[in-house]
Amino acid sequence: MLPIQKLPDILDQAGILNKKDLSKIQEEAECKGLSLEQCIFKKRLVNPPLLYKAAAKFFNLPYIELLGTIIPSAVLNLIPEPIARTHGIIPYAKEGLTVKIAALNPDDLQILDFIEKKLGLALEISLTDPESCEDALKQYKKSLEAEFKEIAKASKKPVEELAKEAPVVRIVDTLLEHAILQGASDIHIEPREKEMLVRFRVDGMLREAMILPKEVQPSIAARVKILANLKIDEHNIPQDGRFKVQIPNYKVSIRVSIFPMFDGEKIVLRILQEGLRLLSINELGFEPDQLKLVARNIQKPHGIILVTGPTGSGKTTTLYAFLAALNKPQVNISTIEDPIEYRIPGINQSQVNPRIGFTFAIGLRALLRQDPNIIMVGEIRDAETADIAINAALTGHLVLSTLHTNDAITAISRLFDLGAPPFLIAQTAALITAQRLVRRICPHCTVSYTLPKEMADELRALFDMEAIAAALERTGVISEAKTPLTEMRFFKGAGCAMCGQIGYRGRVAIHEVLEVTPELSSLIYRRAAADELKKSANKQGMISLLEDAFIKAKRGLTTISEIIRVTKE
Repeated sequence: MLPIQKLPDILDQAGILNKKDLSKIQEEAECKGLSLEQCIFKKRLVNPPLLYKAAAKFFNLPYIELLGTIIPSAVLNLIPEPIARTHGIIPYAKEGLTVKIAALNPDDLQILDFIEKKLGLALEISLTDPESCEDALKQYKKSLEAEFKEIAKASKKPVEELAKEAPVVRIVDTLLEHAILQGASDIHIEPREKEMLVRFRVDGMLREAMILPKEVQPSIAARVKILANLKIDEHNIPQDGRFKVQIPNYKVSIRVSIFPMFDGEKIVLRILQEGLRLLSINELGFEPDQLKLVARNIQKPHGIILVTGPTGSGKTTTLYAFLAALNKPQVNISTIEDPIEYRIPGINQSQVNPRIGFTFAIGLRALLRQDPNIIMVGEIRDAETADIAINAALTGHLVLSTLHTNDAITAISRLFDLGAPPFLIAQTAALITAQRLVRRICPHCTVSYTLPKEMADELRALFDMEAIAAALERTGVISEAKTPLTEMRFFKGAGCAMCGQIGYRGRVAIHEVLEVTPELSSLIYRRAAADELKKSANKQGMISLLEDAFIKAKRGLTTISEIIRVTKE
């Protein structure tokens, strides 16, 4: 997709649209939630090749049509498919130390610079159109199919030998590189009856990446086992391992889980970026008032701070940010985790190992003999861990941990269920946060729109929109709570090359922060019901997860449809 900022000048210079007509089209695009380019094509004001030829003239670049062009696989594979697809960039020829590149957006200088450094070759840029680009992208699949045929021919070899053959090595390396470059957190390699499905989890959502022939399944499983130093001939019990991968600009640790299924072994690879910069508490997405509560409570000398939410909601990232804020030479910070996701210099980190009896409870009890000031327990899973954590907080330690609950209030009920005495929870609980991760609108193709009546009616049926509007007014996001829903302006991504036409890029957390005040503490002491606790929390101004989600939507960070999706989940 052409750069949004320069598209009006391209259209004006080519005489396709004058500025007066362009202004009307821009308004229409905003109302319909489309990008300007999408709206122009939809109204058939100009065909894509003509627009891109005009753009080539504007940028003083040659234009190339790639329809029907056969690109040698050695040239095509100079740029991995995920980069080519995401950024609309195709290598189509190589002459000496120069690679000829066809691009949809010549202003995408960051990725072009990355490719030039990665290849160590000069780039010669031409402009192409979306149809040409899509036609060329199909050749990646043909290149991969040729690899599969080589594996099928060699399938009579022992699987250990086959796993070391170049085609198998290339396929596994390609899968890893594709996933890393797409920002995936996990790779799922799933055996089916007649095929093998590969899916990547990107921004919390599983996306189908490719379908592999059934015959490559044993060799790919064997290759992963070799990399993770697992038993190649073991197919009937689960196995876990790790290995490391390094590609230009990326160094990652891969955590491997292999599980026997009816149709073969399912492989899940968790991708952990090494040397990743820890977020500060200011970067976690807390609203200003929430941030004040967090900053105040993590500086307390003792007590319990809990981060709650389902699996994959970013709880560990939040805990690490808290630890980073507390990490000073004057304090002894120790952790017990399952597993250690990232190493933090200056903090003593340990990992549970249930197979040898090293559990959270046993580790936590032992840590208390290590003269800690601050303890981070990866998760409170059972009554014994809860009891030790509460008693540690009672005896002068600051304890940070997580719980699997849906919101902050439910965490108190969960501690009750684990057998923790209410008077001890009331004495030790300092702060409870709950969170979810929602997909962030792609900043490169954000468009604004007002809610149609049908959507407004749906929101009123799903949520207490009066309470949400009051929270929006209280936090200064809107000036008047009585503003009609149909007059509120929201945002979404139109879809562009930078986000793979999805409209989202990355994720942002929504939060609920509950400070255990004296009033709330007295309610906990007498084991008040969840409804009564929630009423008290609302009275002291707590922003709920849902309210924070709408605040993020009004700020242009996420979408209404994303809020509905996460709420349903």
